Amino acid sequence: MTYRMSAGRQTYVFADMKEVMAKATPMRSGDMLAGIAATSAEEGVAARMCLADLPLKTFLDEALVPYETDEVTRLIIDSHDADAFEPVASLTVGAFRDHLLSEAADAAALARLAPGLTPEMVAAVCKLMRNQDLVAVARKCRKVTAFRNTIGLEGRMAVRLQPNHPTDDPAGIAASVVDGLMYGCGDAVIGINPASDSTETMAALARLLDDIIVRFDIPTQSCVLTHVTTSIELVEQGAPVDLVFQSIAGTEAANRSFGIDLALLAEGRDAALSLRRGSVGSNVMYFETGQGSALSAEAHHGVDQQTLEARAYGVARAYDPLLVNTVVGFIGPEYLYDGKQIIRAGLEDHFCGKLLGLPIGCDVCYTNHAEADQDDMDTLLTMLAVAGVTFVMGVPGADDVMLNYQSTSFHDQLYVREVLGLKRAPEFEAWLTETGITDDAGRLLSTADLPLLQAPMALAG
Repeated sequence: MTYRMSAGRQTYVFADMKEVMAKATPMRSGDMLAGIAATSAEEGVAARMCLADLPLKTFLDEALVPYETDEVTRLIIDSHDADAFEPVASLTVGAFRDHLLSEAADAAALARLAPGLTPEMVAAVCKLMRNQDLVAVARKCRKVTAFRNTIGLEGRMAVRLQPNHPTDDPAGIAASVVDGLMYGCGDAVIGINPASDSTETMAALARLLDDIIVRFDIPTQSCVLTHVTTSIELVEQGAPVDLVFQSIAGTEAANRSFGIDLALLAEGRDAALSLRRGSVGSNVMYFETGQGSALSAEAHHGVDQQTLEARAYGVARAYDPLLVNTVVGFIGPEYLYDGKQIIRAGLEDHFCGKLLGLPIGCDVCYTNHAEADQDDMDTLLTMLAVAGVTFVMGVPGADDVMLNYQSTSFHDQLYVREVLGLKRAPEFEAWLTETGITDDAGRLLSTADLPLLQAPMALAG
C-alpha cells in the first residue's frame, strides 16, 4: 500500500509501511548503510506525520516481514492478545503516544496492555517520541522476574557482574567476581562471556561460578554465555546450569545466522527448567540483542534496525526470560555512529522492551572506533536509571579485556544508587548486609577481613 503526506509545498510518497517506518526513524548510520533512511530532515518529518495518522490496527493487517516466510512474524501475529489490545484498538499511532504519556496509562494499565501490543506498534510510537517521552513512559512500566532473587521491583536496579578473561583463567575470573561482589554487583547474574568454545571449558566455568555461589550462599544466578545448543549439552552432562543464554534477532533469517530457531529456544528453556535450580522463581532464560544485528547478517528485509530490534523483543517475550539485555553500542559505528545515536538507541530499546512487558536491561557501551566516550555513557546510564532500567553491566574498570569494548564499571552503579536512591534485589541486598559488605542502608563498608577476599586463589586451585 502506498502512503502519501504533504509537507509544505511538497508531497512525499512512501511505497509501503516499511518505508514509512524507516524514514520516520531518527537518523542513524545503520539505516543509512542499508539505504533506507530519510534523505532529508523534511522527508523524515513527513514520514513521522504519516506514521502518526496511521491506525494501530494497521500493524495487524500489513506485515513488514512476510507472515508466510518468517516464523518471527508468525509468532508475533499468532500470539497477539486481542482482548488486551481492545482499550487502544481505535487509536492512531499519534493518539497512542498521547495516551501513553497521560495519567490514564499507569503501571497497572500498561501491564494489562502489554500482551496486546506488537513490536511494530511500539516501534512506531517510539519514532514519534522525544528522549524525555521515552523515559517518562518506560518509568511507569514494571516487570518482575525471579530465579534465586527477585529482579525488577520498583526502586531497585540490578547489575550483571561480567568477569570476562581473555584466556578464561579461573583465578582471573574468580578475582573479578570477588571484586564485583565487594562493590555490591552481581544480583542480576554473574555472567561470563567465554573466550573458548570448548564444552569442557564451559563446564569448568559453570562449576567455578556455582562453587562461589554455593560456598558463600549468595542469592544470585550464574550464566556462561555460550550457544543454546552448548547449554543443552551441559545440562545433559549434569553441569550446574542456572540460566540458558542466547543472542536473538528480529527475523527468522537473522536468527538462522545465529544458528537458532524458535523451537531450539524452547528446547533450551525446557532443559534449564528440568534442573529446578531456582529457589524463588523459575525464569531461566537470558537473551541479548542489539540494533543492527539483522542488517549485519543481511537478513533485514529492508526494515529499519530499531523496528527489527523491537521484533527481537517479541521473540524474547515468548520464553518468559529472567533478563533481556540490549548491548546497545557493541556492534559498532556502522550501525550507531556516535554518542548521540547510542543514547537514543538505548532509550528506544528500553522503552520498547518495557512496553512489551520484558525485564529489560542495557549494556551501556561503545566500541573504541565509535565517536563516543564515557561522558556519553554517563548520560545514557543516568537516563536509563531514571527510566527504571532493570539492570546494567558491572565490568572491572569499565573495560572488557576479552571483548575489547567499553561498558560501565562497578563504580558506576554506586554513583547511580547514590544520586537516585536505587536499591539492589532484596535477597541479594540482605546477603550483602549479613556478610558485612554493606551497612543496613546499602553503603559499602570496609571489608579487609572478609573470608570472601580469600576466595580467588582457593577456588581457582
